[in-house]
Amino acid sequence: MTRFEYILCFGEVLWDNLPTGALPGGAPMNVALHLEKLGIRSFIASSIGNDEKGRGLLNFLEHAAMDLQLIQKHDSLPTSEVKVYLNSAGNATFEICEPVAWDDINLSDQLLGKCIDAKALVYGSLASRNESTRNTLLKLLEQDVLKIMDVNLRAPFDKRESVEPLMKKADILKLNDDEMFKIGAWYGFEGSLEEISKKFFTLLGLKILVVTRGEQGALLVAGDSVYSHPGYKVKVADTVGAGDAFLAGFLSAYFEGTDMATALDKACAIGAFVASKSGATPEYQGEDFDAFHSRLSAN
Repeated sequence: MTRFEYILCFGEVLWDNLPTGALPGGAPMNVALHLEKLGIRSFIASSIGNDEKGRGLLNFLEHAAMDLQLIQKHDSLPTSEVKVYLNSAGNATFEICEPVAWDDINLSDQLLGKCIDAKALVYGSLASRNESTRNTLLKLLEQDVLKIMDVNLRAPFDKRESVEPLMKKADILKLNDDEMFKIGAWYGFEGSLEEISKKFFTLLGLKILVVTRGEQGALLVAGDSVYSHPGYKVKVADTVGAGDAFLAGFLSAYFEGTDMATALDKACAIGAFVASKSGATPEYQGEDFDAFHSRLSAN
């Protein structure tokens, strides 16, 4: 496989324990799965435990036709599980256990080679909460590859000293509005979401900054331009994984060469699509989303 044919997603794979039962999750895995459904080849680099839950995740990924060569198996740490709590609006909060297998993702020659030859590297802040995986990620971030960070602040793993160095490595950064206000406060930025986003975009020298706003849509900063989308209104099942689908939708459009407004529209549409279903990676095909998007656009 030659350079620019796939995206590498690095970080956590886990079970989301929702009130309705356990479903596969983890932001990097979710992004990789949605990219595949949208026609962009992807790999997920992570680690699972040598246990029944790990085998369950492997079976899920095999069923989704994902390549498993970068999924490491840990003999002493368990497969990750997360408790998910939903409020009356379907919005999720998370309780993340540790240590787990993805806290110890090792830098193999195979992983490094895949990163060097990738179209882009997608990563987040959560998987770097412990030293072993953090050091592996920092080595990957030294490579000449487009770096895309999905911030995903999750207390208590949301401290400036651990998140900031990773943000400074990014070319494209995606986060939500609450995260933007929190991070903006680190730098003393004040004003509206758009004003803070523009200051932050300039500070980091980003190519693109994308800020999701839940049911209010999203805004995007690129160059001297700011784009805004009001979002699509749907009946929400839960918001688990909607931001990951959003990022995958944006990247699929971006790498197809569409303009920023079109890419933002596609991202908002697939985020709404996933929020209307239970779990982070509901069963669907690309044509299912295309039909959904067409109906939304017609309304």
